[in-house]
Amino acid sequence: MEGHSERNASAARPPLDLIAARIRAERLRAGLSLSELAKRAGLAKSTLSQLESGTGNPSVETLWALGVALDVPFSRLVDPPRPRVTVLRSGEGVTVPSERPGHTATLLSSCPPHARRDLYLLRLEPGAVRESEPHMAGALEHAVVAAGRALLGPAGEPVELGPGDYICYPGDARHVFRALAAGTVVFLTMEHV
Repeated sequence: MEGHSERNASAARPPLDLIAARIRAERLRAGLSLSELAKRAGLAKSTLSQLESGTGNPSVETLWALGVALDVPFSRLVDPPRPRVTVLRSGEGVTVPSERPGHTATLLSSCPPHARRDLYLLRLEPGAVRESEPHMAGALEHAVVAAGRALLGPAGEPVELGPGDYICYPGDARHVFRALAAGTVVFLTMEHV
């Protein structure tokens, strides 16, 4: 049983070497220097250098900012290649913490080539509102609350939702997430156009 817990703990950590390689590959594909990408993403050049060397520990917000600056989905920066049939048990998957306590995002399924969606499992605890910067142009977020209660949607008009409730809103505009109950779980699909 102990070995299983250790495997789950290591599977839950962001794969820093993979993230480093993906950031560098996407930066080079875009023809950007380290300085230019850092500027576009609003990061210090030293922070980006650490991320590309695999010594940084990126937050969800940092990876979203890099994805927007590179014009690629967040998932392209964090998702390892997967076989055609994929099963992720609870506690497995690439989990990246937020800069704010009580918020994590686990990528469940990335957008395969020529498809336009990524699927996430969000675990949220009550506390401060998590404000998200706009994602790629045309992005939509579809969310279903699985447990707890949450306030989510456009920054100017978030909606309170409970278990089973669904919402769709523009992901390319400022939006918010806030857990209103302990143990809130939300399934989120990011749709890219």
